[in-house]
Amino acid sequence: MEEIGPVDYAIIAFPGNQFRGEIAPAIAELIENETIRVIDITFVGKNAAGDVVTMELTELDPQVQSALESIGVEVSGLFNEEDLLAAAEELEPDSSAVLLVWENVWARKVAQAMRDAGGVLLDFERLPHEVVQAAREWALEQAAV
Repeated sequence: MEEIGPVDYAIIAFPGNQFRGEIAPAIAELIENETIRVIDITFVGKNAAGDVVTMELTELDPQVQSALESIGVEVSGLFNEEDLLAAAEELEPDSSAVLLVWENVWARKVAQAMRDAGGVLLDFERLPHEVVQAAREWALEQAAV
């Protein structure tokens, strides 16, 4: 079995069910540049009454399904029904979310080199965008003083 690079997942909510057109091309660019490989994708939502809806790639509108498949998006079934319901429970009514799992292809070689050297991952965390931006702004303010 081929070794893969680090794998991440994210759940991104869209209040008001407002998906925007620039998302698929941005993902496609990352795939085409071999930066990432999408391993799994699924969608959850709540209607205005708060009823939960889950959709796998194969259940989407055929045009959307075709567009995602054309950029190399796979469905590997990593998310189970419990995962989908848990994600949906966090949503406000009349909103939706995408659950996305991707391999960081760009890090495949270095991750394998670390494993080959006996390295063991002890911790990994992604810093929220807002935290990083606030720290950068604070540093700029301090440099100006």
